[in-house]
Amino acid sequence: MTAIDLNADLGEGFGRWRLTDDERLLSVVSSANVACGFHAGDAATMRRVCELAAARGVTIGAQVSYRDLAGFGRRAMDVPPAELAAEVAYQIGALEVFARAAGARVAYVKPHGALYNRVVHDEEQAAAVVDGVLLAGGALPVLGLPGSRVLDLAAKAGLPAVTEAFADRAYTDRGTLVPRGSEGAVVTDPEAVVERSVSLARSGVVAAHSGARIEVRARSLCLHGDTPGAVELARRVRERLTAAGVRVEAFA
Repeated sequence: MTAIDLNADLGEGFGRWRLTDDERLLSVVSSANVACGFHAGDAATMRRVCELAAARGVTIGAQVSYRDLAGFGRRAMDVPPAELAAEVAYQIGALEVFARAAGARVAYVKPHGALYNRVVHDEEQAAAVVDGVLLAGGALPVLGLPGSRVLDLAAKAGLPAVTEAFADRAYTDRGTLVPRGSEGAVVTDPEAVVERSVSLARSGVVAAHSGARIEVRARSLCLHGDTPGAVELARRVRERLTAAGVRVEAFA
């Protein structure tokens, strides 16, 4: 039976403001990418999400970002490699405190937003992310786009490199994500998202923005928690995957 992980970006709030329905999404996904305070999240939010995830048996991952609360981590930034490595380690360490307190652990690392897209092709920034994971200790898997520099460098450093796909994001013909500012960058039709999820899980093929069929081999499938109707959409995706003979399980 084919298996795939369902992950979602969670804990994306700050203080009294919450963007994601963490509790309900944690009843659907198998892995939680928890914001570590640099693009969203705070200490209380991290603690709460870790406790909820641990109680539901959901794997906890650190979603690390550029230090950009005002821009939600989606603005391009140039951070010196040594500083970026330290900030990645800092974020992992902060989340690890709350994961361990909840009886779990941080099981993988996923860059967020602008950092995620930057380390697809930027050797220096990708190396800094890997250095930060190593600095935090433990051979944590790194989750990223197939063919990205960060996954290549992670593998060379002895870290498990795990590929990820997006059912609700448009792809270029080269297998990279269409920038969010471009028309059609986000797939909004729920049925299209569900169908793309099954296709990605079963055949590793998806329609690019141009209409061309491209190969995107992935062990994990991301469902964005800030999408309108995210919980119901996640449930539909999981139900359709199960009906198609795909087992949903965490990779870490």
